[in-house]
Amino acid sequence: MAGTVRGPDTQAPGRAGLVLVALIVVAAVANLNLSVANVALPSIGRSFDSSQTTLDLIAVGYSLGLAASVLYLGALGDRYGRKLMLLMGMALSIPACLLAAYAPSDLVLFAARVLGGLSAGMAYPTTLALIAALWSGPGRTRSIALWSATGGGIAALGPLVAGALLQQFWWGSVFLITLPLAVVALLLAYFLVPGHVNETTEPVDNLGGGLSVVLVGSLILAINFAPVPNKGMLTVVLAVIAVCSLAGFVARQRSARNPLYDLHVAGRRIFWVAGCAGVIVFGSLMGSAFVSQQYLQNVLGYSTFEAGAAFLPAVVFMVAVAPRSAQLVEARGARFTLLTGYVFLLLAFAWMLVFWTESSAYWQIGLAYGFIGIGVGFAGTPASHSLTGSVPVQRAGMASGTADLQRDLGGAILQSVFGALLAAGYASAFAASIAASPEHQQVSDDVENVLTKSFSSAADAAQSYPQYASQITAAAKSSFLSGADSAYLAGVIAILVGAVIVWFLFPRKERELQLLESYQAEDEPGRKPQSPA
Repeated sequence: MAGTVRGPDTQAPGRAGLVLVALIVVAAVANLNLSVANVALPSIGRSFDSSQTTLDLIAVGYSLGLAASVLYLGALGDRYGRKLMLLMGMALSIPACLLAAYAPSDLVLFAARVLGGLSAGMAYPTTLALIAALWSGPGRTRSIALWSATGGGIAALGPLVAGALLQQFWWGSVFLITLPLAVVALLLAYFLVPGHVNETTEPVDNLGGGLSVVLVGSLILAINFAPVPNKGMLTVVLAVIAVCSLAGFVARQRSARNPLYDLHVAGRRIFWVAGCAGVIVFGSLMGSAFVSQQYLQNVLGYSTFEAGAAFLPAVVFMVAVAPRSAQLVEARGARFTLLTGYVFLLLAFAWMLVFWTESSAYWQIGLAYGFIGIGVGFAGTPASHSLTGSVPVQRAGMASGTADLQRDLGGAILQSVFGALLAAGYASAFAASIAASPEHQQVSDDVENVLTKSFSSAADAAQSYPQYASQITAAAKSSFLSGADSAYLAGVIAILVGAVIVWFLFPRKERELQLLESYQAEDEPGRKPQSPA
């Protein structure tokens, strides 16, 4: 499992295995925090009377903090010490979890989620950077497969554990799940992870880092506020900030002596195609969990525990398929393995679009989750492996940052897109239901605003107007399904676009190996590459 280890502190195979365990536990803290909020969203909405947009922000807050900071913090780890970043991230995650658990308002909860994402930005990219620095060849592939599958499995288990807690405790308890794990991770990282392995001494591009934070943050917020009434000007301002930040970031990276993000390396075909492919793969996983957990509770009436347990097929298949994915990458190449995963992801979203209704049986739910698990299990490994294999080891932070960015930016963007479509579709469908009702003239503007605000607001209104409770509940469920179908359709389109990119632009195995050899020769002067085909 350990493979070929480079570094004086990890020469023994047993020691190498312990280092990998430590890195996986650190990653587990980030993965669990990433996923626990989804199952609690209906409870949070009822507690704070939150709008659907605010719930979207709470769900995406952790990904927002992580995606916005991951490139910059990954570069800081490359320069000042990856182990130091691990320890700082694990330490910061503790107060972030406590603030989220005891947040007095939904806005404070959103801020706490962003802070938690920043703590993960310190620790999570470092785990993959260290794997890239400590292992090589098939050992690196197996290590990444185990890291990817375990991380995905733990993230998928988050809703189950959170659902069980919500059966007995308040919504804030879900944010305390990772506290004991964070303490264990802190100790393991301190005692087992080597201090300095293949790190750089070159200065960090702080201006580029700041621009990357503003770029990602403004982009994600713009997507979330786009469908909100009376937020058009805010959306435009955020979009302009994102565009200007992108232009400034590109210009800075082209002119900086030591760029934060080497655009030459990023332009390598294996690197950028794998990055785009991973955005869609991991975004599909997180986006589907975000919408489906609300669907199971709001429409089908699942308890929090039942909704979390429903996701188990995704966990089982994700972990079971990952080892096969690593073998498939070595045997058939990353392109074939990525496309295999995309086929199952497409099946999952098409199935949800067609067969998830107000009366769906569990087998219809579980089958879609199984497809998602198989798809991510196959596609996750090559998406991450291709990034780390196409950069010099001194730039491992850039590769790991991109690997994290493809997951977290993909999750943030698709969750934001799905959330925007869900909110807009729900409000539009409910407004249409009110207009079509024979009693629509009795519905005041204030009541209509409450009904179209979110499913939880409509549920509260149903209790306030018991004579119309059945009509309100039926309209709320139908409206939620309308918004959810728009999200599933967007998922189908995104997966098809990703599959087309991989099919036409990612090289087949023989060409892939030649390109990787040429990259290595370019990064290590004096080494001769194989002649390209």
